[in-house]
Amino acid sequence: MMDQSVLDRSLDRLLLVLLSVTCAKGVFVEPLKAVTFQRSLAESPTRLPCRYQCLVGEQVVQVTWYKEHRDGTKDQIITAHFTDGHTEFGRYSGRVRFESGRPTENSALLIPNTEESDDGTYTCHISTFPNGNFERRITLTVWILPISSLEPVVLTEGQSFRVAASCRAVGRPLPTLSWDTDLPGLSQNRTNEGGSVSSYYSLHPLRSMNGKRLDCMVRHPALERPRRISNKLVVHYPPDADISASTDDWFAGLEDGELTCDAGGGFPAPQNTTWTWRGGALPEGVLTLGEKLIFRRGLRLNDSGLYKCVVTNTVGAAQAEYLMTVTEKSHRKETSSSDSMLLIIIGASAAVVILVLVVVVLLVLRQHRHRSKKLEMELSEKMEEINNLSRQASFRRLNSVSSDPRAQADDYALLRSDSRMKNSQMSLERPIYKGSQSTLGGRWAPVAGLEVDVMGHPMAWHEGENNPRGAGTDGEKEAHRRRAGSYLKSSTMSLVLDSGLPSSQLPLKDQPDDAVGPREADSALIGVVAVPPQVENWSHSQLTPPEDLDDEEDGGSYHLSEALTNHFYYSNGVLRPRPHSNAILLHPHGQVI
Repeated sequence: MMDQSVLDRSLDRLLLVLLSVTCAKGVFVEPLKAVTFQRSLAESPTRLPCRYQCLVGEQVVQVTWYKEHRDGTKDQIITAHFTDGHTEFGRYSGRVRFESGRPTENSALLIPNTEESDDGTYTCHISTFPNGNFERRITLTVWILPISSLEPVVLTEGQSFRVAASCRAVGRPLPTLSWDTDLPGLSQNRTNEGGSVSSYYSLHPLRSMNGKRLDCMVRHPALERPRRISNKLVVHYPPDADISASTDDWFAGLEDGELTCDAGGGFPAPQNTTWTWRGGALPEGVLTLGEKLIFRRGLRLNDSGLYKCVVTNTVGAAQAEYLMTVTEKSHRKETSSSDSMLLIIIGASAAVVILVLVVVVLLVLRQHRHRSKKLEMELSEKMEEINNLSRQASFRRLNSVSSDPRAQADDYALLRSDSRMKNSQMSLERPIYKGSQSTLGGRWAPVAGLEVDVMGHPMAWHEGENNPRGAGTDGEKEAHRRRAGSYLKSSTMSLVLDSGLPSSQLPLKDQPDDAVGPREADSALIGVVAVPPQVENWSHSQLTPPEDLDDEEDGGSYHLSEALTNHFYYSNGVLRPRPHSNAILLHPHGQVI
């Protein structure tokens, strides 16, 4: 045995020598400061850091944790040797352990379930070779989460100023208590032995305070926000009573009459209702059903009297009275007759008002129609007056002789040509030329063997005038005259048909009185046309065809001459339109003059 122990010491020394050759002085990785402070909550795990890192030539031989007491003594908690392993001591055995499986490298201490008694200062002692011992001190503060409770107090209306609720909390450090409420009152806090605190809230109880909020608020450093303990104030108070009747017309023979005892409030709710009549029992045939009193029979005159109901709860009682007077007949019949009369009067008044309104509306509508008709008549008169003035102006323009030099412009050249053609026709249309027929191939085709001017009009000559073609026989002259007349009549009818208007409405431009013969401008286009002297005395009687006139061409000429006679007349050798009330003078370009 002696040899073995000597051998072990020799080996230890040898190892220390070897370590001294390979190690140098190291440093603490955590905690960095020699003295640190740390907080932890009860019933939660706690870690106390301690880690020494050696350098070349240095070796951690042993690690030991101690806990210091207030009197300066120390308790060894746990130790670890680099070859012998770790050992736990005393009451800490099984409650503490090293965080790492190699304590000489990471010496942090773990307390899995922290208790209030674990509060204190802890020392991590590191033994090294060859540099000696090093320590780190950690002061641990253990907090206890507050445990709080609230005790409500049941109050009664009418009591004096007293405590309405109390709140108590235990914790480390001590929590702070307060109240969250709208009730008028006073709070008082008190610290008790054993590390608890209490708060009391006092007030004067009223029925209006029943059910109002009275919460306790617990504040502690370990809590992120205040903890609320909800509470409702309870105030008991007696009920109120009132009697309501199914009718106010109590008469003999009334069926199903009822009285109801209404309990106004009360906390807790009333649970008992009692009825009395004239201070005693109820009449025969009257039953109670909860808060109701019911007459199962017809009402009698002797049912009159004072009815009383009493309602009670755990706090007190309330009563109400009702005086019933039973009459022989219902007073509502008289009231109903007066009410009916009042309704009739009101209805009649309303009908009169409605009738007056209807009459007023009808009068207004009638006046409006009258004004509208009057305005329409005035408008019609104005329009008729304007039309008459316009028609008279048209008559004046139609019958007057235009002195405007523009009347002789080229716009009326065609109208003057048509007028001269009609003059030529009238000069040729005499009984001595009957039997002549047109040999025109078309409406405006020239007659074979007939001389025409530059406008396409036939040229005629009278006896005694110089013939530009030379002398001829009388038969040839008469044939020329007949062909010219036939051509002129065909031309006149074509003009009437092409215009789309009756011959009586063909527009003709007034000619001055001196326009008997051809003008210088017209003579070059039309030629020389002679007007027989008989035209000056031309009348309707002269247009009557002879009885022996069988030729169809002469009959058409007669009707055309008659139409011209009815709507036109000659004055100073010029064909003029006869005055007419509906005549409208048309411009050669299609405009109304």
